[in-house]
Amino acid sequence: MKLNVIKQRSLWWTVSLAIILSGLISMVISWTQIGSPLRPSLDFVGGTRLQVERDCTNPDNCTEPIDPAAVREVLAQQGLANSSIQILGETRQGVSIRTTSLTPDERVQLQSALAENLGRLNPQAIQIDSVGPTLGRQLFQSGMLALFLSFVGIAVYLSFRFQLDYAVLAIVALFHDVLITIGSFSILGLVLGVEVDSLFIVALLTIVGFSVNDTVVIYDRIRETVKLNPERHINDIVDSAVNQTLTRSINTTLTVLFTLVSIFLFGGETLKYFALALIIGFTMGAYSSIFIASSLLAWWRERTGKLTPVAIADTEVIDSPTNPNDA
Repeated sequence: MKLNVIKQRSLWWTVSLAIILSGLISMVISWTQIGSPLRPSLDFVGGTRLQVERDCTNPDNCTEPIDPAAVREVLAQQGLANSSIQILGETRQGVSIRTTSLTPDERVQLQSALAENLGRLNPQAIQIDSVGPTLGRQLFQSGMLALFLSFVGIAVYLSFRFQLDYAVLAIVALFHDVLITIGSFSILGLVLGVEVDSLFIVALLTIVGFSVNDTVVIYDRIRETVKLNPERHINDIVDSAVNQTLTRSINTTLTVLFTLVSIFLFGGETLKYFALALIIGFTMGAYSSIFIASSLLAWWRERTGKLTPVAIADTEVIDSPTNPNDA
């Protein structure tokens, strides 16, 4: 398979812009509905989350799915009308309720009211989480700071290893990956009520660290080709570099995705959306390295009149092999 990335770059850019725009529209809608571009979990906003399930060992207890209106009525009676409700499970016999911070007595009172209206609850399935608003803000601020510093560190590293425009365009590709991941979860938050927690920040940091790897490999190959064939046009060099590293990029990404899909399917609720964020981010990372970072570099060099990149004479030539089959 041989790709002609440069010739079709308008197509790749249009696809990326359409996906990013969809995510941005979703974030605007989410902001108007819940006051946040993503649906934040308890980790960030603080409060109490109570998750209960009916006890289905008694068949008469689970003949009908839980009615959200009935749950809402119970919450209104307890003075918690503004709480969020999510019905859980294929048979819809569980419910997750997020409220303001509750005292132990208030939690017991809410459980009793739910059991009285919904039927007997399974005591083994009751889960209660509570996070203060101050801790939630600190988690969010620390996560954003870590994300910012990771971008700065990568930009500085790539500037020294390659050139400034290489670093800037690699950061653009990373923003592309992060924006699409965030936009996807904004859509999931609106459609399925998926919340983002502190693990989502960890997923974004992992995506930033992983996605730049393929870009560095392609940039290395471009630099090597420039040194060996400085007379070649930048478009030809970029196309050649992408195709020489294409097999490596696909194989590396697929290997990781196999593991992540397994975690998504069998890793349980806690890791399910963490794995999904990585699946989206890593897939977009491979895509952006091949179609976005490389094509932007060729476009930028054409625009600035630098049709062949400036070889860094004093820099070590490359870490990767010359033979395309080894790429």
